[in-house]
Amino acid sequence: MHTPASAGRESPRLVELGVRDYQPVWRAMQAFTADRTPATRDELWIVQHPPVYTVGLAGRSEHLPRAANGVPVVHIDRGGQITYHGPGQAVVYLLLDLRRLGIGVRELVRRMESAVLDLLTQYGIEGERRAGAPGVYVGGAKIAALGLRVKNGGCYHGVALNVAMDLAPFALIDPCGYRGLAVTQLSELGVHVGVDETGRLLAQRIVAELPAP
Repeated sequence: MHTPASAGRESPRLVELGVRDYQPVWRAMQAFTADRTPATRDELWIVQHPPVYTVGLAGRSEHLPRAANGVPVVHIDRGGQITYHGPGQAVVYLLLDLRRLGIGVRELVRRMESAVLDLLTQYGIEGERRAGAPGVYVGGAKIAALGLRVKNGGCYHGVALNVAMDLAPFALIDPCGYRGLAVTQLSELGVHVGVDETGRLLAQRIVAELPAP
């Protein structure tokens, strides 16, 4: 992880973490946000996680796994409800100073969705938004989940794009709080790309969606 250091208004730094356990990365995001100053350079962390369910602040017990499958369940501080992370999913965490960028959470979510939609277009896939349900969908099935936390003007958490993973753990929960919500991924849509490469491309598109320095 990176410790915040003095920097001007620069383009966010892209940090590739590889495969990391969820909880240490979450705690590092919290520490980064708590320690940052108005001069701290923004960062985007690109990562994959071993299998884990994460439950946001709006999560309810009825959405939790309906069968024991050995996957840890972690209650965290982002908005939203429950989702699943696992190998083969490209996760990009946004550690941004929203006050410096001059945008709010709703606008950032819109720009994150636009970045995913743009990447899907590059792969020849038509994605869509769904009113009242943040994320990106293809043919009614969710392919990317979003969740953020804002504290003292800085945000963390981010977006998870399904690339080539085991989707079975999603069937044991109500993804994002929706019973029976279908979930898809790039490999099921005929796009066979590397997860690390996809994470980098997504991060680059998110940066392109942000206000210019």
